[in-house]
Amino acid sequence: MNNVKKTRQQTMSKNAMFVIVVVALMSFIGVLTETSMNVTFPTLMRQFNVPMSTIQWVTSGYLLTAALVMLTSAFMKRRFTNRTLFIWAAVLFIIGDILCGLATTFWVMLLGRLIQAGCVGLCTPLMVNIILDVVPLHKLGTYMGMANLIILVAPALGPTFGGAVVAFSNWRMIFWITLPLTLILLFIGQGKIEQYTPTSHYEFDWLRFALLGVGLVSLIVGLNTLGGGHGWWQCGLYLLVTAIMLVLFGVVSQHSQRALFSLSVFRDPAFLYSFLPYVFLQFANVGINFLLPNYVQEVNGATSFVGGLILLPGSLFNGFGQPVYGWMLDHFGGKLPLCLGDILFTLGLIGFTIGGASLGIIGVTIMYLIFAIGRSMAFGNSVAYGLKKIDKSLRNDANALYNTGQQVSGAIGTTVLALMMSAVTVTHNTHAQNVAAGSQLAFGLLVLLGLINLFLFYRLLHVDAAKAHGAQPVHLWAKVHAYLK
Repeated sequence: MNNVKKTRQQTMSKNAMFVIVVVALMSFIGVLTETSMNVTFPTLMRQFNVPMSTIQWVTSGYLLTAALVMLTSAFMKRRFTNRTLFIWAAVLFIIGDILCGLATTFWVMLLGRLIQAGCVGLCTPLMVNIILDVVPLHKLGTYMGMANLIILVAPALGPTFGGAVVAFSNWRMIFWITLPLTLILLFIGQGKIEQYTPTSHYEFDWLRFALLGVGLVSLIVGLNTLGGGHGWWQCGLYLLVTAIMLVLFGVVSQHSQRALFSLSVFRDPAFLYSFLPYVFLQFANVGINFLLPNYVQEVNGATSFVGGLILLPGSLFNGFGQPVYGWMLDHFGGKLPLCLGDILFTLGLIGFTIGGASLGIIGVTIMYLIFAIGRSMAFGNSVAYGLKKIDKSLRNDANALYNTGQQVSGAIGTTVLALMMSAVTVTHNTHAQNVAAGSQLAFGLLVLLGLINLFLFYRLLHVDAAKAHGAQPVHLWAKVHAYLK
């Protein structure tokens, strides 16, 4: 009897791993197209005759839409089957692919990108939820690393792939090449994906979703108005709307009985001190992946192909190192990968800040390699470590917030770094000199975030030690909640 049970568990584990790979590959294609488009911005600006502040919505709008979809992932997990969510993700990507490939105006292409974002918005939380369903906690870091390997190889290939397509063909081929791959994954996935936990009927909280959605959109639009030259007062107005929406969201959440996600997860210090570094690391990663390809084209006169190629070595370590970094977490605990990763991340950024335009193409590639190794070592492990410590009943809600925070911070990172990149306009400087000076400001901001993360990781590890001794640490959320009361 025990042998039969063991065999059944092994079969389920193998099938689950295959399903995780299929879902991760679908997310991979979504991330691939996202990062491929970063190196096409100069080409798209010329073809559609729109400024950088508008063209960056190809990335920030995509990430923001994905974030809004991810907000619903805790509800989706409890309401719909894994197969249903996967099929919808594939269909949305296919529709967006066709719209982008045929687009004759910027706004049609942007619409296609926003529709495509639903794929990543559904598939990334789905992958993590399946892992949480079938993988024991002591192996969570390793399995998360293996899944992230597939997704994080996309940033390695994306800029190089996009740069090569633009250099040797047309940017539209980015979408036509990925279309048949998506169809193949849809065919495989709809026949193999199973359900590991029961679903139930829930009433979705449309009011809270709308409040949070309006707040997030207003935040990104407000930041974007600065890049459009509309002045600080319009930005302030949008940020005021964001603040009002967030306050209303908090008030409504105290009385709502409908499903979205539980804010009680913020009361867990393990979540709070892993969530904040996670979003800061993503802010830096997406922002710098946008900045560097455009930086070397504008400052060093590189081609779009070279602009994508400079990210390749670092991004390969970023992706292929994930299983190793996850193994480090499972075998050595959080201190080694989290602290060492953040130190390398910060050192790479210090190199960018000090070196500036004098780094050249080779110098930029080396600094990005150091940055990417450190970032990837700390990034996935901050989530895996947090999920290990969070109460099981809150993990789906935590997963929804991790993924939403990742996308929102990426959208903000692209917007803020694009703004800072073009913020310096010294009259007697050349355009390249102004871009270099603005980029150094952006690098300095990211160095500051790296230092803040060291403190947050220290607090995260301290919280874990306090729990082991039965102490109840006072954390940031409790202080804020007490102040508001």
